[in-house]
Amino acid sequence: MTGVLTDKGIFVGGGGEGYTTPQEMLLKYGNRHGLIAGATGTGKTVTLQILAEAFSSAGVPVFMSDVKGDLAGLAMPGSATAKLHDAFQKRADTIGYELTYRDYPVTFWDLFGEQGHPVRTTVSEMGPLLLSRLMGLTDAQEGVLNIAFHLADAEGLALLDLADLRSMLVYVGENADTLSLRYGNVATATVGAIQRQLLVLENQGATKFFGEPALDLADMMTLAPDGRGRVNILAADKLMASPRLYATFLLWLLSELFEELPEVGDPDQPRFVFFFDEAHLLFNDAPKALVDKVEQVARLIRSKGVGVYFITQNPADVPEGILGQLGNRVQHALRAFTAKDQKDLKRAAENYRPNPRFETEQAIKEVGTGEAVTSFLQAKGVPGVVERTLVRPPQSRLGTLAPDERRVVVQSSPYGLKYDKAIDRESAHEILTARATAAANEAAEAEARAAEEKREREFQKARRYESGKSPKVTKSSTTRRSSSRSDSVFEAFGKSLARQIGNQAGRQIVRGVLGSLFKSR
Repeated sequence: MTGVLTDKGIFVGGGGEGYTTPQEMLLKYGNRHGLIAGATGTGKTVTLQILAEAFSSAGVPVFMSDVKGDLAGLAMPGSATAKLHDAFQKRADTIGYELTYRDYPVTFWDLFGEQGHPVRTTVSEMGPLLLSRLMGLTDAQEGVLNIAFHLADAEGLALLDLADLRSMLVYVGENADTLSLRYGNVATATVGAIQRQLLVLENQGATKFFGEPALDLADMMTLAPDGRGRVNILAADKLMASPRLYATFLLWLLSELFEELPEVGDPDQPRFVFFFDEAHLLFNDAPKALVDKVEQVARLIRSKGVGVYFITQNPADVPEGILGQLGNRVQHALRAFTAKDQKDLKRAAENYRPNPRFETEQAIKEVGTGEAVTSFLQAKGVPGVVERTLVRPPQSRLGTLAPDERRVVVQSSPYGLKYDKAIDRESAHEILTARATAAANEAAEAEARAAEEKREREFQKARRYESGKSPKVTKSSTTRRSSSRSDSVFEAFGKSLARQIGNQAGRQIVRGVLGSLFKSR
């Protein structure tokens, strides 16, 4: 065997333990998904690397996450002076494979923009379901988040980054009473709980993930000038510190592929291959609704020409409904130290079509590093008989890149000008902030007008008071003062009379006076 491809598909390896049956993955069934499983240190990385090489050579673009940093070597050719060259050469001789070295067209991506081009999406594209999963929200909190998204759509407010979502939640909290009548209970405490989870998300570095320019999936599905598929590698060593963000991002990417790509029926080879490393992180504590969504995507996305390969330590990490969709399987060694391990080992063996030459369960325990138990779909999609296989050596470098080497690859990429610089256009945060500022200014102006009117009224009152205090001396004013003095005499008499009425003697005098008056009348 002189190359990574055969007439029918991908050359994976040859026989182990005296069995020399070549193992091939038919390109026609490359979109029927697959599983790469095995304990740490058993050779999963090499298997992942040689499959990426083969798909790229066939003109199929690939996406893969580099959890440990050692898949970056795909960008550089292997070397006869490398540490593992002798072991690889021995393996190649055993399986009849002519080992040659070459590099592959790699594009590096990084959610944090440090080891590759930034990967961004908008809050709207992520949607309330995945965001709720990302933040670990309760059902009630997810309901309020759905209300925020609905209002944003209704009012034409673009939710692009986390600042937009935070402002939208503030708007929901301020109008909680009105919204509760329309959509059900919207508690400000629930809004506050979502805001706290957003803060946790920001502390994990998600601020850089949400924004523009958003990733265009078409840029990942391009071919190199020589016709080979582009190998997209996501730097995930730092991202793994936030496992929920990692899993949600990959699920979002898979969902976007499902929603954007058209149906292609049954193609001769996949249009795109997606490797989901550390797949157990996706399903740990995942709600049933999310698992159902992944199962739906896995079942339907193959008709769009996309193959999904889950990489995990144990097949038991993948739910049964999804495991049943994975037709191509490479099972590296499993260790059975506990009762649970033995049960998982037995389950893994039962998922293969048995081979009369050996016991599958025993073979899974015995295969060494670089060896695997494999089963690939054959003609008409029938699962092949399980075989023990020595996985072929990679043509590219096995291991990491030096920072200078990575920098050269990133700078030579055609996507730097498009993605490296963030764009902050007007969206919900700016619009709602402008509304709040305008409302505050209007209130301040109304308050200023009211204060000015109050001052004017007080000024006019003071003027009238000053005018009455310093009148001009005229004849009419003299007459008014005389009249005023006369009024004062009568007022004094009236007050004296009132005081006299207050005692018995006074009342008698009044009766006498009044009586004599009426009598005389």
